Amino acid sequence: MSEHRFRDDRRGIEGLPIRLVIALVVGVASLSVMMSMLSSISGLAVTELDVRPEPEVVEPGDRTVEVTVVDPEGRGVAGATVVARGGSARLDGVETATTGENGTAELTLSPELAANQRDGTVEFDVKPPAGSEYADERENTALLVVESR
Repeated sequence: MSEHRFRDDRRGIEGLPIRLVIALVVGVASLSVMMSMLSSISGLAVTELDVRPEPEVVEPGDRTVEVTVVDPEGRGVAGATVVARGGSARLDGVETATTGENGTAELTLSPELAANQRDGTVEFDVKPPAGSEYADERENTALLVVESR
């Protein structure tokens, strides 16, 4: 007799109890509302910065290098601080400069190579403008220092 009662029960959809169907519908609706809320939050997004040194290749000695801080679309970022450090090429200390309206900073560098060293790099770090959505967590483009022979 219990088999016939289950088959004749009209409170469910294709054998599912009506409470389970209601819970499923409410759960899917809640999930869609939460997903739309998360997708509209842009404050969690962080934009990675990179640098473009000009020139990209220099010889050892005193050099003026223009470094442009750019966002992923290639637009210059104003108010960022560029920090130049010796990589495999040596620098006397650390040089810093702040980017102007066009995103470019000018640095005076004196890279040196060790004896029997044909090339090396000067590394750049960026401190993004305060209160911006920018970050500098990945390695940036380096300046190549090449000994002319």
